[in-house]
Amino acid sequence: MIVPEPEDDDAGLDEAFARLVTLAPEEAGGRLDKTLAEKLPDLSRARIQALLAQGQISRGGTTLSDASAKAQPGDYRLMIPPPLPADPQPEAIPLIVLFEDAYLIVVDKPAGMAAHPAPGNETGTLVNALLAHCGDSLSGIGGVARPGIVHRIDKETSGILVAAKSDAAHQGLSALFAAHDIERAYVALTRGAPSPAKGTIETRLGRSSSDRKKMAVLKTGGREAITHYAVERAFGPEGKPLAARVICRLETGRTHQIRVHMASKGAPCLGDPTYGSGPPAAAVREAIAESGLKRQALHAALLGFVHPVTGETLRFESPLPPDMATLEALLSAL
Repeated sequence: MIVPEPEDDDAGLDEAFARLVTLAPEEAGGRLDKTLAEKLPDLSRARIQALLAQGQISRGGTTLSDASAKAQPGDYRLMIPPPLPADPQPEAIPLIVLFEDAYLIVVDKPAGMAAHPAPGNETGTLVNALLAHCGDSLSGIGGVARPGIVHRIDKETSGILVAAKSDAAHQGLSALFAAHDIERAYVALTRGAPSPAKGTIETRLGRSSSDRKKMAVLKTGGREAITHYAVERAFGPEGKPLAARVICRLETGRTHQIRVHMASKGAPCLGDPTYGSGPPAAAVREAIAESGLKRQALHAALLGFVHPVTGETLRFESPLPPDMATLEALLSAL
């Protein structure tokens, strides 16, 4: 049995929380750190080792510290410390603001901007820009390391994000995301086209066992991930498209969900360096080069929700940015 961590969208714990894992007899016998990491694919082996060194893992009430010890059957308790408070600095970075009131702000994030500071991206993030734009009103509910952030899109994915400016909005938005009561649609330009042309992808997603930096479809473990997709237009020969414009509507919001799901259908996002799994046709490669696309062709085009404080129904749309719009125009000529 695994008690899951809060989803990324549920940012905001101010105290340590527990993960409970039960190892059956047939799962025991290997190295403790490796065995626990396999049971908890969202925690790296290095993270497990650090928790052991910090005395945060116990079995039957006994604290464990030896990562190389043999894993024994039984119930393991992992105490996950809260994130350290972030101290990002305000930066006067221009923002495309689609909506703003006293409680929240909706922005159109460009590709290349990370949502919040992280190793390797300490500055130039949306949080840095929001701190300058919103000042002291930016929410820091629960001591989170990502003030105001209640959901994310990948650094190289463009499109719409909402951030909280008050504790009430932060709590309300987090509840909406946790309940999947948010309308979210993305436009993906893909290599080939998924088949069938319309459907629902329902899998479990978690860290890849072969590459901890990648997510993967898992047979067991991970988290439920549901994407509804439809091919809006196919490019190239009829019956054997070279590329497609696909609308993806999220029911859940897991890390890299659309990118992994499209790749699992044999139609990865064009330009995706992580999940591309093979070059597109020569004509498509030429179109990508001419368009100047330097990232995965994925854009968060629509976000709709009920304002958690005022009750107003809000819905925002964003056109494709120039690189994707140019690429789509070039693909239309195939």
